Amino acid sequence: MTVETIGIIFIGIAVVLLVLLFNIVKNTLVSNALNPEKWIDLKLIQREEISHDTRRFRFALPGGESQVLGLPVGQHISLSMKTPEGKEVMRSYTPVSSDDEAGYVDFVIKVYFKNVHPKFPDGGVYSQYMESLKLGDTIKARGPKGKLEYLGHGKFKITKKSSQGGGFETRVVSQVGMIAGGTGITPMMQVARHIAKRPSDRTNMHLLFANQTENDILLRDEIEQWHTDPTVSFRRWYTLDRPGDGWEYSQGFINEQMLKESMPPPGDNVLILMCGPKPMIQSACLPNLEKLGYKESQLFKF
Repeated sequence: MTVETIGIIFIGIAVVLLVLLFNIVKNTLVSNALNPEKWIDLKLIQREEISHDTRRFRFALPGGESQVLGLPVGQHISLSMKTPEGKEVMRSYTPVSSDDEAGYVDFVIKVYFKNVHPKFPDGGVYSQYMESLKLGDTIKARGPKGKLEYLGHGKFKITKKSSQGGGFETRVVSQVGMIAGGTGITPMMQVARHIAKRPSDRTNMHLLFANQTENDILLRDEIEQWHTDPTVSFRRWYTLDRPGDGWEYSQGFINEQMLKESMPPPGDNVLILMCGPKPMIQSACLPNLEKLGYKESQLFKF
């Protein structure tokens, strides 16, 4: 072995050691912003109009680049505001960013304006509050919250019901079904994004996404990117209440046939995640999944 070869080997070892040291130092220096026992302030630093009623908000974390949000994959946080009358209003939201990014947190929020839907003339109190925010304004956040955590490579940690004795159970699956309605897509995207970013995680994903119109489909570009990416095992299907001309997917409420064609078949290696309006879950999803033979242990509602 020549002196030059030995030198190259030592340089290679030194580079590897430096990378490892950098990651160790980085993980040591970066802290979590969230604290389940107290509220933290998040400052609005960017906002983007995705559609006529959907916005992406970026908030700076209190510790800047030295912090990540500290939210386990599959969980959510509470945001708080006070109305002009002094009443506190809280809502739960799932960020579309993750702890892979330091210094900020992103939310994609659909704004429910007043005088648009006849059944809800006042619109959404919190989403309209978010719409009114200006750069530099702050909101209060607390968490993490939630009964499910995705640990990677098909492994889920799920809080058991009190009727089941409480505590946690761990489920390892190879197939994950995701049924989302409207803004219920955000927890699905959180799990899917974590899997898609990690080539070693070969968990198969199947999404059925229900919306009112085609313009209401949130984060569609990212969904389509995964669907066509050969390195990501991701299938998707859509259904709309009011489709336009040329719509090539399903129409109407989620039904047994849609679920049979878009979800992985029931089995011990399957977990079906659901998030959306209560009528969709209770009247469309659960009864039809039961008909198809899925067990309660294979289903999870966010």
